[in-house]
Amino acid sequence: MTKTAAKLKKDVGQEQKAATILIVDDNEQNLELLSAYLEDLACNTIPAKDGLEALEIVKKTIPDLILLDVMMPKMSGFEVCRRIKGNPATAAVPIIMVTALSEIGDIERAIDSGTDDFLSKPINKLELITRVKTMLKLKHLTDQLERTLVYLSEIEKHAK
Repeated sequence: MTKTAAKLKKDVGQEQKAATILIVDDNEQNLELLSAYLEDLACNTIPAKDGLEALEIVKKTIPDLILLDVMMPKMSGFEVCRRIKGNPATAAVPIIMVTALSEIGDIERAIDSGTDDFLSKPINKLELITRVKTMLKLKHLTDQLERTLVYLSEIEKHAK
């Protein structure tokens, strides 16, 4: 087995690292509450106070999950979601929109923006943790599948 194939084999079975969750909300109390709720999970949280700050953070550090408020100054959560999902480098990052909006039109707009899930305000801690765990598990499995496909492709190249 070549060094590349050996490294890929190791990567396929890679241990799961602590997840990084970007929390985006213009309300400081909401940022603190969401961070406090997530303390029970083995994760790192990064706060952002608006959509522009969130996009700058995502350019530097691609998170494993984004909790995204919808109603924010400067740029709405809908636009932030659209931009993240429109970028091939970040399109696979799961986004949970956190919103007080409950009209069908708002839900349709969020889906059109590319959101993966919703949480309604006021936030229920159990619901938040359950949805975050589910999204992180899905992200981990997707990442593992991608590594496995790269590994198999490398094996096929060397078998020829």
